[in-house]
Amino acid sequence: MKIAIIALTEQGSKTAKRIGSGFIPTPSLYVLNKITQDTCFTESDKSARIILFSEPLQQLVHQIFKQYEGLVFVMAMGIVVRMIAPLIRDKHSDPAVVVVDDVGRFVISMLSGHEGGANQLAHQIASILHTDAVITTGTDAQKDIIIGIGCKKEISGEVVKKSIIDALQKVNRKIEQVRLLSTIDIKSEEPGLLQVSQELGIPLRVVSKSEIATCVKEHSKSTFVKEKIGV
Repeated sequence: MKIAIIALTEQGSKTAKRIGSGFIPTPSLYVLNKITQDTCFTESDKSARIILFSEPLQQLVHQIFKQYEGLVFVMAMGIVVRMIAPLIRDKHSDPAVVVVDDVGRFVISMLSGHEGGANQLAHQIASILHTDAVITTGTDAQKDIIIGIGCKKEISGEVVKKSIIDALQKVNRKIEQVRLLSTIDIKSEEPGLLQVSQELGIPLRVVSKSEIATCVKEHSKSTFVKEKIGV
């Protein structure tokens, strides 16, 4: 998916940078030019496609609305509604639109959730920011199962998929009821997990060690896992 991220403030630009760092290839980052580039981006960000803009936001949005498959606005949703309203046509041709608040607390799938992929994009961004995706599509909102997956290095997608199906059958649930797959950050690049996530069309949510560590007082813990994984 060809993605553009648009930010208006210094804090929003920092959040946009965090989002962009989680995608390959790097999305285009549109930053208002009154935000001095060196306050948000360093020499290590040379691979980032940073585009400074000075024209009114509405003019920029009109220019790029059909150039990208996904648009991520790091700003208030009210602003986005006013900017894209005249451009919306139908769910089969409009790009995915996702809105993120300046500090990255919430990631909202706003337009073209299913057909355009905004729901999937929102989950990807939420995983990068370690926050929540807000999905209001009826069928997706009703999904209530999150499957946590731990695995050996280089596990095959076939084994992961079979394990998921077997686990669901044991509790008499269906794959259509699964909202997310989830794993720890050190497993985030496992080809087998990524393959199954893509095949099933279920987002993979990555959970950091620090997030898991906050739960150890509430749940049992394993000495073996502590030695191998760190939590």
